[in-house]
Amino acid sequence: MTAADLSARAAASVRDVPDFPRPGIVFKDITPLLQDAALFRECIEGMAAPWRSERVTHVAGIESRGFILSAPIAITLGAGFIPIRKAGKLPYATQGRDYALEYGTDRLEMHVDACPPPARVLLVDDVLATGGTAAAACALIEQVGGRTVGCAFLLRLGFLHGDQRLAGYPIQSLIEA
Repeated sequence: MTAADLSARAAASVRDVPDFPRPGIVFKDITPLLQDAALFRECIEGMAAPWRSERVTHVAGIESRGFILSAPIAITLGAGFIPIRKAGKLPYATQGRDYALEYGTDRLEMHVDACPPPARVLLVDDVLATGGTAAAACALIEQVGGRTVGCAFLLRLGFLHGDQRLAGYPIQSLIEA
C-alpha cells in the first residue's frame, strides 16, 4: 500500500463530531480507526517509518490519545516510552511546563529522569491543531535534558497553522486536513 493510499484510508476512518467538547468545536474522533486492527497497525508503521533513521531512543506521548499511538510507535522503533501528563498525575518528581490555551492555561508534566542526555526523543500525539500543547511538550522534553528530534501526528489540521509553533522541529503527519 502506498503512503497516499494509507493516508486516504486513515482519513476516511476519522469521524467528525460537531460541538464536542463545546459548541463550535469539531472533534476528530479516531476511535473508528483504532477499532480496525489492520488499519491501526498500518498507521503505526506509517507514523514510525519517517523516523527509523533518526536513532530515536525514546518516544514521548501526550496524555491521553497520544499514549494510544506513542507506545506502539516506541515498540516499533525499539525505543522507550515517556508519558507526558496533565499536572499532578505522575507519581515521582516532575518538571512542568505551563502553556496557553484559547480559553485559559494548562500544565504538562513529566518525570525529571524521563530522558537524560543524550536522549533523542520523538514526540507523538493524535492531532496537531494550534500547536500549543506540542510546543510545550517539546520545551519540557528539552527542559529535562532530552533532545526533540521531531514530532509525529496522526492528523494535522493545517488551517490552524500549528506547525508554526513548532518551527525548528521536523513534523510528520499521516493525514492532512
